[in-house]
Amino acid sequence: MKSPGVGCGLVFLKDAHILLLQRKKSPEVGSWGIPGGKVDFLETAECAVRREALEETGLTAGSVSLLGISEQLFHDEHQHWLGILFLAEDFSGEVQLLEPDKHGDVDWFPLKKLPELLTMPTKHALELIQQRGLA
Repeated sequence: MKSPGVGCGLVFLKDAHILLLQRKKSPEVGSWGIPGGKVDFLETAECAVRREALEETGLTAGSVSLLGISEQLFHDEHQHWLGILFLAEDFSGEVQLLEPDKHGDVDWFPLKKLPELLTMPTKHALELIQQRGLA
């Protein structure tokens, strides 16, 4: 990368559980993270996060609210990302693993018993959720 990339992430919460995907690709291979991805040119971050979440999990986000920003610097991999984080207020559909080439698994995890390896944007999103008193 020669300049920062713009990404997005969406937090799905249900009954004190968060939906996470296990990454198969760089950066953060093997870590669990919220659905999301790259914001395409001339696509709003909200449209991108809705698209990415649907493509990855099969869930359609209803109302979403802005959680905050996550900045990730991966010096060893020469990557720099700015991620816009959203919270799904409601959603519909059945969870599916729709991109098995990118993700090893998808599952709901209790907020009080999360996997050891979490992506940086997921850690940032969890901090923002706690600040808002949602966890």
